[in-house]
Amino acid sequence: MNSKAVAAIATTLLGCGLNNVFLEYIIKQDPGCGHLITFAQFLFIAIHGFIMTSKFGTVKPKIPFQTYLNLVVFFFLTSVINNWAFNFNIPVPLHMIFRAGSLIANMIMGILILKKRYTLEKYVSVAMITIGIIICTLMSSGNKKAEACVDCDIQMEKKQAADHFFWWIIGILLLTGALLLSARMGIYQESIYKHHGKHPQEALYYTHLYSLPGFLMYSPSIWEHMQIASQSEPYEIPFTNVIVPMLWLWIILNVVTQYLCISSVYVLTTECTSLTVTLVITLRKFLSLIFSIVYFQNPFTIYHWFGTALVFLGTLLFAEVFTIIKQSDVDQKLSKSVKKTS
Repeated sequence: MNSKAVAAIATTLLGCGLNNVFLEYIIKQDPGCGHLITFAQFLFIAIHGFIMTSKFGTVKPKIPFQTYLNLVVFFFLTSVINNWAFNFNIPVPLHMIFRAGSLIANMIMGILILKKRYTLEKYVSVAMITIGIIICTLMSSGNKKAEACVDCDIQMEKKQAADHFFWWIIGILLLTGALLLSARMGIYQESIYKHHGKHPQEALYYTHLYSLPGFLMYSPSIWEHMQIASQSEPYEIPFTNVIVPMLWLWIILNVVTQYLCISSVYVLTTECTSLTVTLVITLRKFLSLIFSIVYFQNPFTIYHWFGTALVFLGTLLFAEVFTIIKQSDVDQKLSKSVKKTS
C-alpha cells in the first residue's frame, strides 16, 4: 500500500471521526440548527472549489450544467433532510446506524429502476441490516417515550409523550426518505460517469455551488440559529487572545472536518480497492458510534448493541469482505505450496 493510500485512510478516520464529534457538540446545544450546519458546509466547499478547482472561474466544467442541475436536486435534498432530522428528537447514534442502511436503499432502487438481481448472500446481508436498524429504532423509540415523561405531571404525561413520539416518527420518516434519495442519486451519478467520465473534484464543487440558492427558502431558520450561535457561551482559543462564541467554534470545526472527510474519501476511492474503502468507512462509522456512546453518554442497551452488530456484519457481508479475505488466504496457501514444489 503506497503512502498516499495510507494518508487517505488516516485522514478519513480522523476527519470523519472528528466531524461527528463536533456535530454532536453542536446538536447537544442547538438541536434545530441542521439548516445552518448544512449551509455552512456547502458554502465552505463552494468557496474552496471556486479557488482550487475552477481557478476563480477560469476552468470550464467537463460535465454540462443541466446534468449537474439534476444531480444537485438529489444532493441538496439528501443533505438538508439528513441534518434536519436532528430537529425531530433523533439522537446521533441512531442517525449513524440508520444511515448505514444505505445498502438497503441501494438494493431497492437497483431492483426497481435498474432491474438488477442479487445473490442470496446479498439478500441475507440486507435482511441483517434491516433487522438491526429496526431493533435499534424500536429501542430508541422506547428511550424517547421515557425521556418525554421525565418530570411530567400525571395529567400531562400522555400528551407530552404522544407529542414527543410523534415528532420522533417524523424524524424517522425523514431519514428513510433521505436514504432513498441518496440511493437514487447514486444511480444517477453512475449514469453521469458512464457518459462524461469521472471528475470527482469538479462534481464536489459544482454540486455544492449550485445548491446554495436553495438555502434561500431556509433563510429564516438559518438566521435564527446564527443568532443563537452568536449568543452562545464565549470561548477563548488557547494560546491566543481571540474569543469566539462556543457554538460558532464547533460549527467552524465541523465544516473544516467535513471537507477533510469528503476529500479524503474521494482520494481513498482512487487509491484503494473497493474492499479497503468499505472496511475503512465501516470502521470509521463503528469508532464514531462507540465514541458517541461512551463520551457523550448516549443511552445504549444490549439490544442496541445486538442491532448495531447486525448492521455492521451485514455491511461487511454485502461488500463480500469475508469472501475476499477467505479467497486471499487460499491464494496465499497455493502460492506457498507452488514455491515449495518448485
